[in-house]
Amino acid sequence: MPIPFFPENKHFPMTDPKVQRRTLAVLLPLALGWSAVCAQTELSDLAKIQASGVLKVGVYKNNAPFSDGPVTDMKGLDIDIAKALAKQLQLKLTLLPFDAGENMGDDLRNMVWRGHYLGYGPADVMMHVPVDKYLAQQNRQVFIFAPYMRQTQVLLHDTAVLPSVSGSEDLKGFKLAAERGTGTASVLMAHNAGMLMSQVALYSTGVEAAKAVIDGKAAGAFVMRSQAESILSQSQSQPAHWSMSPLPLYGVPENGWPLGMAVKTDYKDLAQAMQKAMQELRSSGELLAIFKSNGMTLTSP
Repeated sequence: MPIPFFPENKHFPMTDPKVQRRTLAVLLPLALGWSAVCAQTELSDLAKIQASGVLKVGVYKNNAPFSDGPVTDMKGLDIDIAKALAKQLQLKLTLLPFDAGENMGDDLRNMVWRGHYLGYGPADVMMHVPVDKYLAQQNRQVFIFAPYMRQTQVLLHDTAVLPSVSGSEDLKGFKLAAERGTGTASVLMAHNAGMLMSQVALYSTGVEAAKAVIDGKAAGAFVMRSQAESILSQSQSQPAHWSMSPLPLYGVPENGWPLGMAVKTDYKDLAQAMQKAMQELRSSGELLAIFKSNGMTLTSP
């Protein structure tokens, strides 16, 4: 149907300023009201995720025993927890595996609030984030919450070779193992002006460093407790002479640090829902079962 043409003249009502003012007086409140309705009906962060039916979870690659293996079939503690949380929220899980950046700030930027410059991410939530006040202050674009374990460092050692360990002096003359590129390795090798440096062999992962003790290639491995427990649980024989001892060194947090999750700062509804889901996993005993199935001890965060 053709659009009628109305020539502008004094006989056409809409050219009358009085009519225009009256029309605007009616239409403007309607427009503002419609904007308010749109704002009220805009979906929250959680509602958008629920509408998609998918929870996208960022996990580290090559991070045994938490998330490791082919990206199409990753396994580990963080993977199992992510699956359980997605199930609690009645969502399908999609993993976004990624390589660790130079620091945690890079990882939070790439996987939580902006996305990677290579084109992937961000995820809805990222696993394996230290629940640390300073880290949170330095990364205000994210909200860190829901600690699910405490990460601690131990010396896994063979008591048949290295009976007891109370300090670094007890390690003199023994072959030691640590994970390359980690703070743990740096602290061990730099301790007391490099006293132990020549004794330390570096491995690609903490799990491999722990395995060096099991295989008799090292008397002790300074690794995460989770890494030591994981390799011990995988060993076919578990002799009583393998022990995990604290090793007090300068620069190593005595009580370790809690690990939790991170979302965008404004994803409060998702954070609240996931916090509740984590509490349900803990209270039901499912979280304990997940830790046991991965050969780890459920520690209080």
